[in-house]
Amino acid sequence: MTTSDIDSIAMMDRSTVMHPFTHLKNHASGKDDGPIIIDGGRGIRITDAAGRKYIDGFAGLYCVNIGYGRTEVAQAIADQARKLAYYHCYAGHTTEGLARLSDRLVRMAPGRMSKVFYGLSGSDANETNIKLVWYYHNLIGKPKKKKIIARERGYHGCSIVSGSLTGLSFYHDYMDLPVSGILRAGVPHHYWGGRPGESEEAFSERRAAELEAMILREGPDTIGAFIAEPVLGTGGITPPPSGYWDKIQAVLRKHEILLIADEVITGFGRIGTPFGSHLYGMEPDLITSAKGLTAAYAPLSACIISEKVYAAMEQASDRIGAFSHGYTYSGHPLGVAAANAVLDIVERDGLIHYAAETGAYLQQQMQQAFSGLPIVGEVRGVGMLAAIEFVADPAKKLRFDAALGVGARISAAVRKRGLIARAMPHGDILGFAPPLIATREDIDEIVAITKEGIAEVMEQL
Repeated sequence: MTTSDIDSIAMMDRSTVMHPFTHLKNHASGKDDGPIIIDGGRGIRITDAAGRKYIDGFAGLYCVNIGYGRTEVAQAIADQARKLAYYHCYAGHTTEGLARLSDRLVRMAPGRMSKVFYGLSGSDANETNIKLVWYYHNLIGKPKKKKIIARERGYHGCSIVSGSLTGLSFYHDYMDLPVSGILRAGVPHHYWGGRPGESEEAFSERRAAELEAMILREGPDTIGAFIAEPVLGTGGITPPPSGYWDKIQAVLRKHEILLIADEVITGFGRIGTPFGSHLYGMEPDLITSAKGLTAAYAPLSACIISEKVYAAMEQASDRIGAFSHGYTYSGHPLGVAAANAVLDIVERDGLIHYAAETGAYLQQQMQQAFSGLPIVGEVRGVGMLAAIEFVADPAKKLRFDAALGVGARISAAVRKRGLIARAMPHGDILGFAPPLIATREDIDEIVAITKEGIAEVMEQL
């Protein structure tokens, strides 16, 4: 593009586009130097309209697992569009691709799964799963079991109920959220939540005891489900402490509370297993998935429903009639075609195993490079997810003054060197989620650029 073209598009964008998670006035006035016009991508790199290349160290938003420019996925979408661009799946209508995708997801998922319901995003999938919790308990004669327990710093979307489930208050401010019926459990982050001398196992035991105390206080007959990401994502890329999921699930089973595993980020190989639940021994009743399902080549989400929950729905159908929930684009043929093509690549190229091996290297290199730096409190991660948390005094665990914007400044410093790493919204945290195809050489480059960016900001501080 010419400079004139870029300026024209930027002006058009500032005049007409309302961007998510963007300072509206700064963008509309051009004060934020935006928009950044992304023009192309191949492998783990993207290119802007001015021709600058960046390593996408965050895979879009955790989602472009197979990398950019995979022509076989584009071809699958095009072939499906030529054959049948759209038909709905209401009233038993289907397509071959939809049936095949659902079969492979049920077989791939952890636990005893039965059926798959489709939407377009993780947010709408979580909305669906909450409706299914309420529906299920009504059908089995327990209509009071409606409250949902979600965790501090958990992220589950931005729609009305999913946004209420999200445990980050800035997603609620001025939006009349959260809605009623949402309870909040403690964040499973040992670094910030552990007591002096408390082991991870003991911390997990305490979190489970706190959960049970909440359940008993509210009344077990009023609690419908507990929703959680296997690994906290937007809340700080935080793996669970040792023993956490075993102890939490024991409490949920004791009180007959459904478990919703939000696998939007951790599904389809991101942490080196098919789903995050596999790594942590989770046995969910409902699974939320999106992102890696299509590697973001087309919108699609999937709610994977257990045999237990589905059986109650099917058995009640003669009594109550049709299942009255769905979207115009549920099971959209183009999204389905993308998903099948992406999962073909994941299986053919062994990307889940590859992500486990490369992820181990990523964790090793991150620890070696950044643990012990005078502004680093914790380096953490699992598989192809990693985070560096910056603090003013690691020994005392003192945070930086938020006005300094340390995380955002380091993110900007690495971006100008050709690396996109995300300044996480909770604290001074730099997050990484590179495409699963990243090589060890790519990891080395990501670490080297990050070193330079941190050094620049340390010098300023």
